[in-house]
Amino acid sequence: MYLSKEEERIYDGELGWAYEVSMKILVKLGDLYGARRLIPVESAHISGVSYKTIGDAPIEFLEALVESNGRARVKATTNPSGIDYEEPTFRLLPKHIIEKQKRIIEIYESLGIESSLTCTPYYIEPVQSGDHLSWAESSAVIYANSLLKAWTNREGGPSALASALIGKTPDYGLHQPENRRISAIVKVEADLLSETDYGLLGMHLGKVLGDKIPLIQGKIIGEELFLKQMGAAMATSGMVPMFYFGDLKDASQRADEAISVDNKDISRTYEELSSALEKPDLIFIGCPHCSLEEIKHISNLLYGKKIRSDVKLWVCTSRFIRSKAAEYVEIIKSSGGCVISDTCAVVTWLKNLGVENLITNSAKTAYYAPLMSNVKAMLLPMKKCIEIAIQK
Repeated sequence: MYLSKEEERIYDGELGWAYEVSMKILVKLGDLYGARRLIPVESAHISGVSYKTIGDAPIEFLEALVESNGRARVKATTNPSGIDYEEPTFRLLPKHIIEKQKRIIEIYESLGIESSLTCTPYYIEPVQSGDHLSWAESSAVIYANSLLKAWTNREGGPSALASALIGKTPDYGLHQPENRRISAIVKVEADLLSETDYGLLGMHLGKVLGDKIPLIQGKIIGEELFLKQMGAAMATSGMVPMFYFGDLKDASQRADEAISVDNKDISRTYEELSSALEKPDLIFIGCPHCSLEEIKHISNLLYGKKIRSDVKLWVCTSRFIRSKAAEYVEIIKSSGGCVISDTCAVVTWLKNLGVENLITNSAKTAYYAPLMSNVKAMLLPMKKCIEIAIQK
């Protein structure tokens, strides 16, 4: 892969170990995928922040980057951690977990990386169409490529961190127009009535499509919440990096593979993903983190009502959106619900917090919660979740 003279100096360690190792990660990745050069990125979004998911192994490496004076050269943001330090619930966690999580956040801040602690960085600062990014977090990647028309590969935590320090990424994959072409046509014949149905569609398509890029047509509505849930689910059960929807505007694009999705596919996916629960401990909404509109909608559903005393309601969003939604947050809190930031049900320690059974509107959470936390999960639309949460 071609390197400029400045890039060669970094590669040879003239600017210090932190930049040298970051450059070598990017060059190795570029060589592996046939990139010819590095290209600048507008921002990096880094996964691997929750102590629950990364454990102790990377902490020493991250501390070494700080000791070698590594600093982010572009805007860089972070995925959710495992704790909201302002929410009393999380004080139930063991002391060593609380301290380790705090240390990880401090290290990223020392590297000049913002503690945004959200999987929806696109709600904090607008992304422009055509921007080249280096983002980890699969739900944000598919959202950025598909809805925002930005250009990013599905990075891992280390490569996104390396891009943050170098300010560049290898030019391959979704950074090249020929790799963003439609490779499958999906005709939706199923009746999709809620964001949960769109999540189930995404789960089904992720398994069927693998890493193909679909054009999704038929009975599909381009509402942001629906597409966000569908994309997050596709990137959970498969490696789909982006999708198109609606009419085919570019006649030069053709796909050899065509599939259809009917109500039986959606019902079968629901049966695979959702457990029967007698009683939930937790109603969880906010995977991916809620938008301002979602917070507003939840507050409208809860206005003048009270949450049952035997169930918790968590509404997870970024700290940024929570500050913008202050009046709606107050309504949710007055009803007995919690608006939680910096974490979510997927990356925190549910069992330590007394959760054995949860109900969620997120197909991604219904997929991961049993695998990562060994809890049962039921999938229901947001409106139904709130109906179950409130007192009769």
